[in-house]
Amino acid sequence: MRKIYSIIVLLVASVTLFAQSDVTKFLGIPVDGSKPDMIRKLKEKGFVSSEYDKDILEGEFNGQDVFVGIGTNNNKVYRIMVADKNLNNETNIRIRFNILCRQFANNPKYIPVSENVNDYIIPENEDISYEIKNKRYQANFYQIPDPMKSVWFIIWEFHGEYRIHMYYDNLYNQANGEDL
Repeated sequence: MRKIYSIIVLLVASVTLFAQSDVTKFLGIPVDGSKPDMIRKLKEKGFVSSEYDKDILEGEFNGQDVFVGIGTNNNKVYRIMVADKNLNNETNIRIRFNILCRQFANNPKYIPVSENVNDYIIPENEDISYEIKNKRYQANFYQIPDPMKSVWFIIWEFHGEYRIHMYYDNLYNQANGEDL
């Protein structure tokens, strides 16, 4: 009986370890581990510390100049946030958002949460400056094959100009009320 119990415990532990080792990746780096390790790995990819904050990185991602922030929970990385460094006007942010939607939809590593990626596309005639007060421009994808490997992006408005914020989330490390 002890051997059976030991085998069951070992199987459960190995499945848990495997599940947490197959997490969301950003530039091939698992969104996991400590913040200093993540900063080091991102610097190896060419990012540099911002002059404003050593924990914020700057660099190029998908053809855009960006800031990269790292979110932690209990000293474990659970999120990489990528924000456009430059602000855009309404026309350019619509184009940028729609291009990102199509890039993710056409990338075999991702699957949209919505059944139809066109649900995310912003129509040409939509008044973003008006609608952003009432609606959230957001697109959600999963890195295949796991819905715990969440990647999503959103339009943020700042004094009438816009930028994309993109999030690579490791939902295994996210706060789940354990500190309440």
